[in-house]
Amino acid sequence: MTSADDQSDATADATIIDCLDLSKPTSFFLYAGAGSGKTRSLVTAVRKTINGERGRQLTLTGKKIGVITYTNAACDEIKQRLEFDPRVEVMTIHAFSWSLIEGFNADIRQWVAKNLEGEIAELEEQHRKGRPNTKAGVERLRSMESKRRRLASLDSIVKFIYSPTSDNRTRDSLNHSEVIAMTATFLTSKPGLRRMLVSRCPVLLIDESQDTNKALMDAFLHLEEEFQGRFSLGLFGDMMQRIYSDGKDRLDKAIPARWAKPRKRMNHRCPSRIIEVINSIRHDVDGEEQVPRSDAERGVVRVFIAPQAGVVPFSIEAAVRQRMATIAGDLAWQNSDTVKTLALEHLMSARRFGFVEFFEPLWAIDNLRTSLLQGSGAGLGFFIRDVLPLVKALRANDRFGTTAIIKASSPLLDRATLQDAGPNQVAQLSKAKAACDGLFALITEQPEITAQKVLEFVAQTGLFVIPDTLAPFVSGEAIAAAAVDDAKQGDQLNGSEDEEVEDSISELSAWSKSLEAPLSQIERYDLYVRGQSQFGTHQGVKGLEFPRVMVVINDDEARGFLFAYDKFFGTKEKTKADLESEAAGRETGSDRTRRLFYVTCSRAEKSLAIIYYSPDPGLARSAILQYGWFEEGEVELIN
Repeated sequence: MTSADDQSDATADATIIDCLDLSKPTSFFLYAGAGSGKTRSLVTAVRKTINGERGRQLTLTGKKIGVITYTNAACDEIKQRLEFDPRVEVMTIHAFSWSLIEGFNADIRQWVAKNLEGEIAELEEQHRKGRPNTKAGVERLRSMESKRRRLASLDSIVKFIYSPTSDNRTRDSLNHSEVIAMTATFLTSKPGLRRMLVSRCPVLLIDESQDTNKALMDAFLHLEEEFQGRFSLGLFGDMMQRIYSDGKDRLDKAIPARWAKPRKRMNHRCPSRIIEVINSIRHDVDGEEQVPRSDAERGVVRVFIAPQAGVVPFSIEAAVRQRMATIAGDLAWQNSDTVKTLALEHLMSARRFGFVEFFEPLWAIDNLRTSLLQGSGAGLGFFIRDVLPLVKALRANDRFGTTAIIKASSPLLDRATLQDAGPNQVAQLSKAKAACDGLFALITEQPEITAQKVLEFVAQTGLFVIPDTLAPFVSGEAIAAAAVDDAKQGDQLNGSEDEEVEDSISELSAWSKSLEAPLSQIERYDLYVRGQSQFGTHQGVKGLEFPRVMVVINDDEARGFLFAYDKFFGTKEKTKADLESEAAGRETGSDRTRRLFYVTCSRAEKSLAIIYYSPDPGLARSAILQYGWFEEGEVELIN
């Protein structure tokens, strides 16, 4: 690293630090492309603020600098880099939102009631227009009944609860989208809440601001307008990296002229050839250009185009890795574990990493998706935080680790059980050892044992507590419920009166199918959601970087509707709706696809391979070359 490169954007960092002057706080929007060190600028500015006179002022007044991050991992990283300083409040957007509205139980009850009434009315209208005896009709009836039961129960709830990292399925809990929507509404309608926020955090910094929920961002912007001169709203982001649909479109255009607008132009991550490509990709959007470090390598970029039909993707992708090893002169390309493969959808990654039978049924249930991508919730937690660590310790013959896990998590050796055992504690210890030995024998004799069989064994031995989500699968109730779901798709189903099992039939059906997958698939799923696999999605790697990146593009396999590479690259005609949206200046699938393509390509630190499965490879090659982003020799056809 050269000092000149490290200081290239020092002016931007200095501007941000000046904005955090608590005596005259100023708002700002940091324009910074991929690899420019947005998080480093945030941490540097906060650290310099809290280590000087301003930090002493925060300590004396009890105020804090608020930092909102996009993921739990980013939150943990910033906390560590700031040495867990108590004057800085670092939270995800969901956690921060809940910290503002928690305890407003009467207001929450009123908001939820009004929201439910609106949703029920909308479903009733849809049902009136639709056909009643279809699967969609049945699901509408279930949903209406579920919402009516929840509406009727609101008055009995004294205190609402919420967890940013769980599935929030109890009667008194709120879901993720409700907390965000409520916070936006309350900040807009309650002057006292706005005053409380500014008093608590005179500085609020938002990382990845381009993907912050639109309604919530509007509320923050109105708050800043009201308290300008007493409050600093700092937005860190890049509009080209906006990849979620609920972010504020054209946020950069909504920034007041009086705000500071520092820019960071150097890309510290990518080699120069890749920077040329990503500059070209965004050129027609905003014309922003980055420059490479003076010591940056040239790097390697290749586009491989394969037929969409009649090929085996795994073979194609293995062949591409071999080809890249030769082109880049980098034998690490031959090892799939050292290449980050990015797919458009999570299901594509699940197929490639081998956990699709476990993942796909649960992914089909809308209200399980957030917890599924976070690895949170009681059902997933049972396997990820209880069963899998024990299995790992048993396989490693780690007696100390096994004992620690059982003592910490198993009811067989908890304090109350051992006290009740009295003089028979040795027998209780033997019971725990027998359960562990039995589980080890089970997974050794049956390497592909199903999650269902493991669940049944754990229940029989009392090794761990079975969560409510999975309890029916050891009592026989779930099998019947799943059968009802499969057999009565065309019938109207009356909702249960029990509030705790609302919408349970479809969820039970999903869990029933997922539990038939081998336990080994849950192990691979766990690695995936923790970001420790060689696979990821376009959306899931924002802010991350990898030496070797292989992008897999296959619209047919992804089966999505938000992104369309075939239309983007010109191998499929745009629809009338696409053309009308373009003419009206509305966002199109091509706009979203361009941004995803930018995010993807900008992850690579050394070399980049793009595999495009096209319905017409020859046409695709011609169309891609016409863009001028890639050179003639960088685009290859493969069979």
